[in-house]
Amino acid sequence: MERILCLLHTQSDGTLSQLALETLTVSSTTAAQLPDAVLLVGILGTATQQAATQIGSCGANQFFIAEDPALEKGSYHNDTNAAEAIAKAAQATIIFAPADSRFNRMISGMAIRLNGRADTHAVAVAADNGTLTISRWYYRQRIIAQQTRQQRPWVISIESDTAAPWKGDSKTVDATTVSFAVDANTKVIGTIAPENTVQTIKPDSPLLFVAGAGWCKKQSDGQTHLLEAESLILDFVNRSGASLGSSKSLVDQNSEGEAVLGCLTHMNQVGQTGSTPRHPKGLATCCHGEEPHTVGWRFITQRRAINTDANCGWARGKTDVLYVADAFKVMKILNDLLK
Repeated sequence: MERILCLLHTQSDGTLSQLALETLTVSSTTAAQLPDAVLLVGILGTATQQAATQIGSCGANQFFIAEDPALEKGSYHNDTNAAEAIAKAAQATIIFAPADSRFNRMISGMAIRLNGRADTHAVAVAADNGTLTISRWYYRQRIIAQQTRQQRPWVISIESDTAAPWKGDSKTVDATTVSFAVDANTKVIGTIAPENTVQTIKPDSPLLFVAGAGWCKKQSDGQTHLLEAESLILDFVNRSGASLGSSKSLVDQNSEGEAVLGCLTHMNQVGQTGSTPRHPKGLATCCHGEEPHTVGWRFITQRRAINTDANCGWARGKTDVLYVADAFKVMKILNDLLK
C-alpha cells in the first residue's frame, strides 16, 4: 500500500501557490488510481493552519504541519529538517512536491536523509496496473522519457501546468503538528526582490512577449533607440500583464560589449539554453526565429511574430501568424489601444 504525501509550503500571506494546488491535484489523482493508496498532506511554513483549511476538503486521510518562524523565508537546512520530519511522521512512500525554487533546492537532500530517491521536473504522472510512472524531459527538452522506481520513498517534484489547480471548499481540519530541529547557524537576514511595478517574469500570464536583438539594432533612420524600445516594451508588459522573455542573442550582447535593454537579464531568456515557458499565447518581436530560440516555444499553443524580414525563421512554419512590419510602430499602436 502506497502512502502518498503531498508536501507543500505556504506563501508569505499564509496561502498556497497555484503550483502547490496543481501538485495537490496530481497527488489526489494518483492516490485514487493506485490500489489501497492513502493520501496525506504535509505543510511547512509560519501560518500552516490557514493553508490546511484552504484545502481541507481535498480528501486527505491526515494532515501534518511543521510551523516555525524559521520557515518564513525558506532556507535549505530548516526546510530539509521540517520536510524530513513530516515525511517520517507520515511514513510516506511517495512524496509529491511543487517544483519551485524553494523545494527544488532541498528535495534531493531530503531524499538522501530518508534513504530514498528523488526525481525532479516531472511533467506527467500516470498510474497503470498499480505501477507509478512519471514523464520528464531530457537533452534540452528534445527527448521525453517515462520512468518508474522501486526504491521507496520516492520524491517527485511536479512542474507547473502538469495538472489543473485543485479547487474545493475550505474546511477546518485537525492537523498533526510535527516537531523538527531548527538550525541555529542558519538565519535569513532579508530578501532582495524587484518591485511589483518592474516584475517582468510572470509564469501564470496568458501571454508571453519576447523581445529579440532587433530592438537594439540601428533602425530605419540609422540610429539605435534603446530608451524608446525599453519604454514601449515595458509599457506593453505592464498594460497587458504579459510575461517578458528574451532571445539568447539579446541577453548575450552585454558580454560582447554591445548595448542592451536594461529590463532584460538572463532570467528572461527563452530558448535552448534558457527557459521553456508554458503560456497559452506567445508574441515574438524583432526575433528571427532560429532553432535555439524557438525550441523554447514548444509548449506555446498560439504563436505570432513581428519582423520586417518576410523570410525570417518564423515564416518557415514556426509561427501561426507573421506580421511583416516595424515592431516599433506596431507596439505604439498596441499600447495606444490598451490605454
